Parts: sequence; C-alpha cells; structure tokens
Amino acid sequence: MNGTGTGTGTAAEDRVFAALANATRREVLRLLRERGPQPVQALADHFDIRRPSLSEHLKVLREAALVSERRSGRQRIYQLEAAPLAEVQDWLHPYERFWRGRLKGLGALLDAMPDDEGP
Repeated sequence: MNGTGTGTGTAAEDRVFAALANATRREVLRLLRERGPQPVQALADHFDIRRPSLSEHLKVLREAALVSERRSGRQRIYQLEAAPLAEVQDWLHPYERFWRGRLKGLGALLDAMPDDEGP
C-alpha cells in the first residue's frame, strides 16, 4: 500500500479495496480462510446467486490477488491469498492508532468528570 500520504493508491491497491467493498466477496474470503481451499461448487453452495455471478466475484478476487485458482481434474479450486490483506492492515494501522488515541482521551475526560448522583 502506498504510504506516501499523497492519496494516490496504485491500481493494485484500488482492486483490493474494490474487491473488499462487496459483501459476497468478503464472505468468499471468510469461507476460504475458515475452511481452506474450496472448489467452486462448494463455494456456490453457500450463496443464493447463480454460478455465473459467483464466477464474476471470483474473477474480481483473482484480479485483486486475494485468491488463487488451480485446476484439479475438472474442478477449479480456490485458495485464499492473504498477502494483500496484510497490506490493507498496514494501510489501516495509522487510523487505528488515531482512533485509539481519541478514545483514550475521551476515557480520560469521562474519568475526570464528577459522577452525577441524580435525585
């Protein structure tokens, strides 16, 4: 991920964020994370969408390098590729630090306020 602060991500970064923006694709990634490599049909069984639609989602994930595909006989097996997710986490880390600091400051402010013992 681009750490320059210029706001100009690379095409690869944009593909990763675009892929993660869709709930179906996030669910595919979750299934692959929890269950390991899966054939397309096993993935399709988890969704109420037509197989061509799932194939399009898998194509987006492949193009973002979030999954890889291999053939085993007549089946296509998909596997999670986590490296781009680590890059997303690296990109998000400064925001996590920002909000952690803000919440810590809010906690300190609340701790300093007198308790209101209402009537």
